[in-house]
Amino acid sequence: MTAATVMLAACCVSLVGAVVVIPVCRNRLLAGQVNLAASVLAGLLAAGAGLSVLAGGPGEPLTLLTMPEYGSALRIHVDGLSAVFLLLIALISALAALYSLEYMEHYAEYSLLRYYPYFQLFVAGMYAIVVITDLMAGFFICWQLMTLASYALVRFEYRKVENIRAANRYLVAMQVACALILAGAAMLAQGPATVGGHKRMRFDFDAISHGMPDLLRHSGGLVTVALLCFLLGFGIKAGMWPFGQCWLPAAHPAAPSPISALLSGVMIKTGMYGLMRSFLWLVREDALAAFPSQAWRLAIAGLGTITLFVGTMQALRQEQSKRLLAFHSIGQMGYILLGLGACLALLPAGVRDEGVLGLAALAFYGSLFHAMNHGIFKSLLFLNAGSMLSAIGTQDLNRLGGLMRPMPTTAVTALIASLSISGVPLFNGFASKWSLYVAAILGSAHAPYLALCVVVAILTSTLTLASFLKFFGASFLSRRSAAVAERIASRGRLEVGRSMQAAQVTLAVGCLLFGLAPLFGYWVIQRALATSPQGLAILLARPPLIAATGLTGIAPPGGRALFVPLVVLVVFGATLLFAAAVSRLGGVHRRAAEPWLCGYALESEQNRYTAHNFYREVTRYFHWLGGTGPSPHRENGAGRSADAVAAGAGTNTADPRT
Repeated sequence: MTAATVMLAACCVSLVGAVVVIPVCRNRLLAGQVNLAASVLAGLLAAGAGLSVLAGGPGEPLTLLTMPEYGSALRIHVDGLSAVFLLLIALISALAALYSLEYMEHYAEYSLLRYYPYFQLFVAGMYAIVVITDLMAGFFICWQLMTLASYALVRFEYRKVENIRAANRYLVAMQVACALILAGAAMLAQGPATVGGHKRMRFDFDAISHGMPDLLRHSGGLVTVALLCFLLGFGIKAGMWPFGQCWLPAAHPAAPSPISALLSGVMIKTGMYGLMRSFLWLVREDALAAFPSQAWRLAIAGLGTITLFVGTMQALRQEQSKRLLAFHSIGQMGYILLGLGACLALLPAGVRDEGVLGLAALAFYGSLFHAMNHGIFKSLLFLNAGSMLSAIGTQDLNRLGGLMRPMPTTAVTALIASLSISGVPLFNGFASKWSLYVAAILGSAHAPYLALCVVVAILTSTLTLASFLKFFGASFLSRRSAAVAERIASRGRLEVGRSMQAAQVTLAVGCLLFGLAPLFGYWVIQRALATSPQGLAILLARPPLIAATGLTGIAPPGGRALFVPLVVLVVFGATLLFAAAVSRLGGVHRRAAEPWLCGYALESEQNRYTAHNFYREVTRYFHWLGGTGPSPHRENGAGRSADAVAAGAGTNTADPRT
């Protein structure tokens, strides 16, 4: 059985699961269990297909249906690049289904017929979009399956007008993106081609790639327009500036939290998958001389830099948990774009210099590795936000505080995810950002503008850390808010159920695993390049890029940089032990005391730091970047909080600052 056949089985399991779950949706627990079983089975099949390809190479493609009159064929093919995204989809979808078991119990007034069937269709669409090779009919079917199912999930809470608007904006953006991609494919498709002894239809990816050298030599302008359509279409899907701001910050918070995790952790990565396919796998090595890579490398690296800075600065202004995370999704996509742009910038010089080719490959490693890592830590962050939402009933960070003790598992996993996305050493976000920084810094000798890009990227990583100091500090570390105290008094226990905790802990372990042992992630990417012998990926697979150092560390060729997490861990541990020893030298005993409020003010909400108080001067100077929206702490005329209470969580108390 080939990987393509297994992927067909995985998609069929999800499609059948969407039908089987319908008659049991009245029983909320049983519906969740059926959804979980289908997600796990489909995920195991998809992961098995991906691992078999990474280990043994791509198998024979599978053609389901040929439509010669349309120049299309529904052909499934799994190569190394597809395998990486299949593994990510399988992991996140299974954990989202596990998390949904208890989380969806909070939506008692909404029928699960509007959730579980679309959940399975959404997952099936994501599986299909990364293994289908047809860029017209097949792509359109898979894109619409993914888009329409996720549209229904974004508008799950259909009684809220703002959710309907967010879903409509999302749908329009995705249809515009689809039209642009299909237009680009129509420009590049010249006719059927025989590739490797097999006839491929006009819109098959292999046929288009086969004709690219002649097109670049004789119709360079047409190729430029087509690739621009791909950049815009897949860029809209990925949340690239300025298009991501039009739909992403509204759609992600509107959806239930497990779906937010799928949207941000997986779905927007299909846009990055499309960009990597278009600019690295579509262009053949013998056409590199005619490929206008100078213009594209500057455009993609520049857009990536703007995207990461603007998205992060806009996130810094947010006071709503899921909206803050949504803007950070835009920012983190900028890092992946920057890595792709740096790779394209260094490839032409890399043809003549093996060392530069190694840097180009390192940039791609950083880009794909960050896509993997972002899928893990951003999914975890959205699940953390969902846990707080289900426990307290609000997304407003101003009304949260003191959740460390009542929600210890959520707090620890949220801390791990916050450190990961901020690029702190020993967590997975640092490992992939380190690769991007090294490639851009060392590669700036051949593409000078990369130096400016990497300076902005490092500064933005600092801003990300500042943003998550607000996210974590306002939620878990500040004094207990009135809303939290009221909920503890009424419920007694705030920590979420075991299945929700298990999903969070699993993702947190992934953050630590790829942070302490990045060599595992690099092995996956090395195998992905080795098992995807097409286009410019053949060049990227050529240099012996990564050497193991310090058991789990990594070092690019030449020894000009290395990252050894175990050494960093030892240094950090020794420093902490030394600091602890010094703190005990004076023999001072710790004591706890009530805060002194000048002797005349009683302790109240007004005397507590909230998210609203963080970085006001910094954000004031960058107000021109936009990113504002309806603040959840503002009260409407009825005195009820404007942010959505998680499925009947109760009436919110008035904000203390109003």
